[in-house]
Amino acid sequence: MGLWETLWITAGAGIGGTGLGGCGACVLRRDSGRSTSLLLSFAGGVMVSVVCFGLLTDAAAAGEPLWAVGLGVLGGCAVTAALNSVLERRRTSNGLALAGLVMAAAIALHNVPEGMVIGASFAGGETVRQGWTMAAVIGLHNLPEGMAVAAPLVAGGQRRRKAAALAALTGAPTVLGAALGFTLGTLGPAALTATLSFAAGAMLYVVFGELLPESAGLWNSRVPALSAVLGVLVGMVIGD
Repeated sequence: MGLWETLWITAGAGIGGTGLGGCGACVLRRDSGRSTSLLLSFAGGVMVSVVCFGLLTDAAAAGEPLWAVGLGVLGGCAVTAALNSVLERRRTSNGLALAGLVMAAAIALHNVPEGMVIGASFAGGETVRQGWTMAAVIGLHNLPEGMAVAAPLVAGGQRRRKAAALAALTGAPTVLGAALGFTLGTLGPAALTATLSFAAGAMLYVVFGELLPESAGLWNSRVPALSAVLGVLVGMVIGD
């Protein structure tokens, strides 16, 4: 898989995912908390499977020492946690329309390391299925992010089409991240190890710091846990 194909796929996951989420916030009126909970936990399970059986194994197989893989994972966690902290602070901003605009900026920044995951997966995976899998689960992950941007904008008086378009634009930095991840992943074993392990750390934080806690908050039940387990199994099958 070449760079341009990777960028087009990432655009579909990033811009398409947040755009669909924004459209959903503009047209959906009833609560779908349980469905969203199952979707988030399932996506989290798939991500864990792909990280453990794909990104980390490829990073270790590149020939660099395991401590380098560990440092990369910690770096990915730290950067994503910092971006997530910015995002959480902006969610408390006063004013619905202003909150939506600041949320859009924060999510756009937050999407850069997610794009790196897709780019690194296509650059370092033995097959393109690993990259396609990460693009799919990140696209699912972007749905609620697009909703989080569009909902306060619409409630604050913004036109629905403009709110949905702005939500879609927040996914554009994912393409930049994919270009960076793909380029670094093709520079050599050391760069590949660093990129894949960083991407793995970013995804692990997204799963355990965002997806699963949010899923549990939406539906206090054991069913989302079973959905996450199913996601792990599906991820194993896809990545086989």
